[in-house]
Amino acid sequence: MLSAIVVAGGSSRRMGFDKLFAVLNGEAVVAHAIAAFEETSAVREIILVGRETSLSDLKAIVSRRNFRKVSVVIPGGLRRQDSVARGLERLSPESDFVAVHDAARPLITVEMIEQIYQAAQTHGGAASGRAVIDTLKRVDDDHLVVSGVDRTNLFAVETPQIFRRSLLERAYRAMAEARLEVTDEISAVERMGAPVKIVPTEEKNFKITFPSDLPLSEFILGERASRAPGNGRT
Repeated sequence: MLSAIVVAGGSSRRMGFDKLFAVLNGEAVVAHAIAAFEETSAVREIILVGRETSLSDLKAIVSRRNFRKVSVVIPGGLRRQDSVARGLERLSPESDFVAVHDAARPLITVEMIEQIYQAAQTHGGAASGRAVIDTLKRVDDDHLVVSGVDRTNLFAVETPQIFRRSLLERAYRAMAEARLEVTDEISAVERMGAPVKIVPTEEKNFKITFPSDLPLSEFILGERASRAPGNGRT
């Protein structure tokens, strides 16, 4: 059984407003993220973790959209890893795989989730990623170029990140005991020496970070809708 933890925290400092409730094609950013997991047949439950101050708004979206797989809406912690840890505590006993997804990535699709899940079943852990194609440079504190970075086999990792439940729970316990801070689940699992498969994707799945990301996301969602079967377009 695959469970999903959708992390809807974050401060949105760079946006100046709560990006998760910005509207894209008539729906909030967070609603698009949840909907992809709601529509994925392998997903049996969704645990929504948000800021204490936004829980009522998140519950209203769940109710309005009739997201039947959302089993609980709970407050998160100070850090992303604290929010994920709280989500892990609320998993169903039947859950054996866990997907962790940032709610600020509204472009995730059912097909992407299914591909990552299939890879996780084979390798124990998997995540979507995009090959780095830009030239990378390392700079000093004054932003002066120090050296280049070889981009061979270099990937920008995205979410969802899907793991065997027992592996992710062990990784999080070890991380807590060592009092480490990580930015994603792969970083925690890496410490266990466990393999994680990167599933290359060409589909856009970026994280909403700046105001300019919103119209671009809306355009991509509109293009996808126009290509969907039954829309009358070819």
